[in-house]
Amino acid sequence: MQLVDVLLTVLGAAAIVFTALLVRRWRLAPVRPRVEGIALSAVANFFDALGIGSFAPSTAYLKIRRLTPDEMIPSTMIVGYTIATVVEAFVYIISVEVDPLLLFSCIVASSLGAIAGVVVAPRLPVQAIQTTIGVGLLIAGTLYALSNLALLPGGGAATALPVPQLILVVAFSFLLGILTNLGIGSFAPTLIVLSLLGMDPLAAFPIMMGSAAFIFVASGTTIVRKRPIDLGLVTGMAIGGAPAVLLAAYLIKSLPLYALRWGVVVVVVYAAVLMLRSALHSRREAADGRIVAAPTGRIGPAGEA
Repeated sequence: MQLVDVLLTVLGAAAIVFTALLVRRWRLAPVRPRVEGIALSAVANFFDALGIGSFAPSTAYLKIRRLTPDEMIPSTMIVGYTIATVVEAFVYIISVEVDPLLLFSCIVASSLGAIAGVVVAPRLPVQAIQTTIGVGLLIAGTLYALSNLALLPGGGAATALPVPQLILVVAFSFLLGILTNLGIGSFAPTLIVLSLLGMDPLAAFPIMMGSAAFIFVASGTTIVRKRPIDLGLVTGMAIGGAPAVLLAAYLIKSLPLYALRWGVVVVVVYAAVLMLRSALHSRREAADGRIVAAPTGRIGPAGEA
């Protein structure tokens, strides 16, 4: 059995396990899928399948609409978008040529990073999560803008990399796997790094989609089993994503992506400002709490001790 066949077999089996766990959790406490979650997932995953990415726009929307607490945004997106991302992975791995060793290595590294990130992310304070997401959104907005201004490399024609560069990309994939648990999308960074190394941008799609799928399945399975989620929202997101992916992958031939990216830049930067402002507010609240709890004899804003 070839490496690609192994990847698809393992991914399919893991997706079945994830779906079974999500359905089981829903059956234990049935809730109606939220219509807004269906709509958000359909739009985000439609453009995700075109390589624009879903994390930054979805984070922006969830933040602006206040559909879930800031610290639950990454886990909500991971669980809600897992099924759609698996569909993306199957579509692009089957249809786009890329070096099987590079594909396999990046996906394994991303998955290991995602598993490590599940352990690390819940232990971080809300302020750290808000700050990380805010900075990540600013980076994503910058990458979108640079892409529109043609200031990023267009890539080459290669579908494989020499060993030193392959090792570099694998290490980078591990880091992105960790960051996914904090709401940092991997599509734009992966596309840019591979383009800088001279790869055909289209060859990056199976790596991006495959890595994201394994990351989502690995993290999503743990989240569904152990962490609190808005079940109505993630159920809606799970329902809306896959049909939109198939529509984008097979029916849409051209879109005004240039204008769309500028719209994404505006929304993402706005959400980044909101997230960083929330992080600053959390820091002030923590500082106020420390002052109020000061030992007797010290004066805080709540009055004299």
